[in-house]
Amino acid sequence: MTVHSSATGSLVIHSVRLIDGGESIDDAWIRIEDGRVAARGTGAGWARADEVVDATEAAGQGAILTPGFVDIHGHGGAGASFDDGVDAIRTARALHREHGTTRAVVSLVTAPLDDLADSVASIADLMQTDADILGSHLEGPFLDPGHHGAHEPSLLRTPIADDVRRLLDAGRGTIRQVTIAPELPGGLEAIRLIVAAGAAAAVGHTDADAEMARSAFEAGASILTHAFNAMPGIHHRAPGPVLAAAADHRVVLEAIADDVHLDPQIIALLFASAPGRVALITDAMAAAGSADGHYDLGAVSVTVTDGIARADDTGSIAGSTLTQDVALQRAVHAGVPLAAAVQALTETPSKAIGMDAELGTLRDGRLGDAVLLDGELRVVRVWQGGRPSVRGSVR
Repeated sequence: MTVHSSATGSLVIHSVRLIDGGESIDDAWIRIEDGRVAARGTGAGWARADEVVDATEAAGQGAILTPGFVDIHGHGGAGASFDDGVDAIRTARALHREHGTTRAVVSLVTAPLDDLADSVASIADLMQTDADILGSHLEGPFLDPGHHGAHEPSLLRTPIADDVRRLLDAGRGTIRQVTIAPELPGGLEAIRLIVAAGAAAAVGHTDADAEMARSAFEAGASILTHAFNAMPGIHHRAPGPVLAAAADHRVVLEAIADDVHLDPQIIALLFASAPGRVALITDAMAAAGSADGHYDLGAVSVTVTDGIARADDTGSIAGSTLTQDVALQRAVHAGVPLAAAVQALTETPSKAIGMDAELGTLRDGRLGDAVLLDGELRVVRVWQGGRPSVRGSVR
């Protein structure tokens, strides 16, 4: 898939510390022309452009430039849920763009099959006009009832091949990820169908042990949905799906660095165990960027207290109120090197959904998505395809 940008003209951003591809480059500059990266270098070697941004003036002495953040697993924000249609998707995306997420996959919670088919078809249509939408993620309905989390248990179902095909067909090639419990009857065959359709199969909301997880990865699954959450943990005689994923270099492990879903020490452990294969996601629901209170997450009623979302009926954590800039701050605070944390927001998630030819790095020919941060890792400016998306102010 090619992501298009309608931006025209040229932009130079200079005098900045560039964090890209796992590297840190001081006194760097990049040039974006017609929405794509045209050149980069260090020092004063940049040429004039239609717009020139001195990053040090804009963001202070510690100015940092990164590629645009890519969220492959989120459900909403700004009081709006991705499950509620086009207007809600746009409202939530505007909130997350302000926090550096220039492109995102729209994640859908479990719903009746007809509703999910309609939703993925609507998202496919939306992608024709909204270039920041990368496709959809079906986090259900093919989940283990014992690990349903904030998904309505009565709507869960086994992955019958015809049902899987119906949803994939409805998405018209735009479904990027499907979360599935591989131990369900037909689970491994469903993984093969998902991968054959060009989507990533993700192991999640599962009771799989390490052996079953390895079987899923051999069948083609390549993502572990929000590692540690809604799955067996690590036991010294039962290593579970997390260690199976960490040991398999084909697998990307999603992580929610909100200090609620995962302790900071576990965040550091994930990065140490699977270097270059952690994707920092938000799993954000409608309350991200909004006040505490009552919300709906699909068919599940949720209450948010002190920024923590829990399902009313079970008390399960129900998504997060996280944004990716805060995920970056908390990962670094947990001891993750800055370059590795940025890679987990940019290059790694792009690769996980097969979009790394377009996104995830500020190298020649890639889309000119960039985030300017101050020394405290707070967002100052965001560009999408070389076009200003938001101008913040250093606090």
